[in-house]
Amino acid sequence: MPREQGEKVVSTNRKARHDYLIEETYEAGMVLSGTEVKSLRAGRASLVDGYAFIESGEVWLDAVHIQEYKAGTWTNHPPRRKRKLLLHKQEIIKISHKTKEGGYTLVPLRIYFSNGNAKVEIAVAKGKKEYDKRQTLRERQDKRESDRAISARKNLGD
Repeated sequence: MPREQGEKVVSTNRKARHDYLIEETYEAGMVLSGTEVKSLRAGRASLVDGYAFIESGEVWLDAVHIQEYKAGTWTNHPPRRKRKLLLHKQEIIKISHKTKEGGYTLVPLRIYFSNGNAKVEIAVAKGKKEYDKRQTLRERQDKRESDRAISARKNLGD
């Protein structure tokens, strides 16, 4: 049977881009059980409350909800358990130095399959203040209005 090719996104964390200022992103493999992989392939995952942390030189993903596999039996996994992430040692050291600086945290951005392997994209991020969020929304709205005005002007010129 041929292996999957390409990338299939399972779940994204859109709120993370709103609540955090993304500094760097990393691709990490995930240590999963069989029923977790089957549930992910069915698209049943939520990154809403998820976060990652470093404990004794290992990166862990916590509070990510992967729904129980419907056809699973007693071998089913708990939906919200700690999952180990697979990164290179240099990446872990770099991330730990960044998070120890203060104000930085590890946030999962998306879970996806890359060539058949389950991956998670984590980001070193800094929390936005309320006024930063408002400013970002205002900038986005201003850009949208200017694009509308430009397109309306082009349509009138035709």
